[in-house]
Amino acid sequence: MPNLDATDARILLALDEEPDATTLSLSRALGIARNTVHARLRKLAERELLGRPSQRVSPASLGYSLTAFLRLSISQSSTNSTFEALARIPEITEVLAITGDGDLQARVVARDPAHLYLITTAILDIDGVTRSSTALAMAEIIPSRMGPLLERHAAAGRP
Repeated sequence: MPNLDATDARILLALDEEPDATTLSLSRALGIARNTVHARLRKLAERELLGRPSQRVSPASLGYSLTAFLRLSISQSSTNSTFEALARIPEITEVLAITGDGDLQARVVARDPAHLYLITTAILDIDGVTRSSTALAMAEIIPSRMGPLLERHAAAGRP
């Protein structure tokens, strides 16, 4: 995967501060040519290094105030169809392949415990899912973030 350099990191940090910033305002704020900012943003988008804007939306703002992490054990013979079936459940916001207990970890959002039960039941009904273990998120201590890594990268000064 192509790496971001310090200039890319500075542009992204500026966008964190002002998501609606124009290319011209970023150029002025960072002391970088407008064409450079424009080209960098275009290349980041083309290389799919920028997340989708919808990832900024809080599940709670959509009525999903409960977050749970499900560790799933799956049958190794049906992984692709299992992955496709999991992707069809909108309340599953992320799935990672993991080591240790279980094969996958899914982040699931729900309206309340009863809704989580329905989602978990739907997941267990998927061919290939053999077992699940659920842990509820009690509080978000450190939200998902990239800012500190971008700051370190920008400070390293590698163009």
